[in-house]
Amino acid sequence: MMEKKNIQTVIQATRLSKSFNKVQVLKELSVDFNEGDRIALIGQNGAGKTTLIRCILGQYVYDGQLRVLDKNPRSKRVDILKEVGFVPQIPPPLKITVKELLRFFSDLSNVPKEEYVDIAEKLGLEIKNSYNKPFVALSGGMKQKLLVSFALGKKPAILLMDEPSANLDPAAREIFFDYLSKYNKEALLVLSSHRMAEISGLVNRVVEMDFGRIVLDKVLEPLKN
Repeated sequence: MMEKKNIQTVIQATRLSKSFNKVQVLKELSVDFNEGDRIALIGQNGAGKTTLIRCILGQYVYDGQLRVLDKNPRSKRVDILKEVGFVPQIPPPLKITVKELLRFFSDLSNVPKEEYVDIAEKLGLEIKNSYNKPFVALSGGMKQKLLVSFALGKKPAILLMDEPSANLDPAAREIFFDYLSKYNKEALLVLSSHRMAEISGLVNRVVEMDFGRIVLDKVLEPLKN
């Protein structure tokens, strides 16, 4: 009889709450995200998906308990972010050049900048032509391709992606999803998306949020190649 492998909990939220101006956005939410989970995090606008992701990233003070890689995401944020690849829904308005940004991510992650460039080019971004442009001056699609390349290139234990394909053209979207389908099977992948049909072939678990609570948490049938 084969011995079952112990599945490690990567993110654990217990009665997690977050309010903005006395409006409760997360309401005593409890959930475990485990290694190997490929999660579709779904729900309407205002359901709390982005707030949950930003709590995991250590960006917000919250009530309740939250552990990421068995660490506190506020006090151990720097350590945790080394193991996280994040693609935000809205790209940050960074004024530094693409070249400077590549150098920054390369130094931060100890990943050669050529690896990021390679992924960006495969996504269809002629990045070398934009080295001296400020990141903020790039088109939405160019920003998204660059952010995706930073998230994938560092090969993190956790990939958090908030509407990651929203600004990608169809060809780039296909390449991007192919990357995700082949990504480290022990890593945790959380895809927050309105396009469930688009990501259904990538995920093995669906977590639906509504008004700050989880209303559905369903494990899907094993993925087929």
